Amino acid sequence: MPRLENGGWSCSCAARGRHRAQPGDTAAGLAAKVGGMLSSSGASPSLTLVGTGARSPSTATSTSSTLNWSQHLVQRSVVLFVVGAFMALVLNLLQIQRNVTLFPDEVISTLFSSAWWVPPCCGTAAAVVGLLYPCIDSHLGEPHKFKREWASVMRCIAVFVGINHASAKLDFANNVQLSLTLAALSLGLWWTFDRSRSGLGLGITIAFVATLITQFLVYNGVYQYTSPDFLYIRSWLPCIFFSGGVTVGNIGRQLAMGIPEKPHND
Repeated sequence: MPRLENGGWSCSCAARGRHRAQPGDTAAGLAAKVGGMLSSSGASPSLTLVGTGARSPSTATSTSSTLNWSQHLVQRSVVLFVVGAFMALVLNLLQIQRNVTLFPDEVISTLFSSAWWVPPCCGTAAAVVGLLYPCIDSHLGEPHKFKREWASVMRCIAVFVGINHASAKLDFANNVQLSLTLAALSLGLWWTFDRSRSGLGLGITIAFVATLITQFLVYNGVYQYTSPDFLYIRSWLPCIFFSGGVTVGNIGRQLAMGIPEKPHND
């Protein structure tokens, strides 16, 4: 009997120990689950932060590229405008002194002996043409690499000024001979400093459009040419516009070298 009682007592004590151990195990399991949930919830924000950090550098780079491209565009436009306005003043003054171009008396008495609208109009046209040349080259996928140096650009400007000077200084038997001579010189300028199909096409287009605008201005009495032989203007004037377009285009191409390309939004 004492053995049975001892055995029963030991069994009951073991059972009680097992019943007491179960709540402890349950509490440990709950604590483990809560810890896992906290760790997973703590990891997710870190993943989110990592993802956000991975996107931010690319966005910052794109914004910086856009700002740089815009700054270069404005700088090129200002330089081309100033060059076009200055060349218009100098070359127009030469034409006026040789009595090739006639303005009203009140215009001639001004500081630059030219109409006030000539420099800003020519400067704006130079900015548009100078930006258009490299844009067309990029669109056609044919970057212009022929004589890409400032020394060549300066020689091109000198030849253009010489062609304009010849139109006012040289005396021929008639305007047709002068026009043919200037046409040959203008094509020689294009062949020497450009030699691109886009440059030739843009030069011809610029000469055509500028000639139409000049015909319209002279027709409305804004100014006039002496001895007109091509409707209201001189027949050699399209040659001046052609060579001027090629010259300004070379300046614009040289300014566009080494600048960042416009960023594209994917």
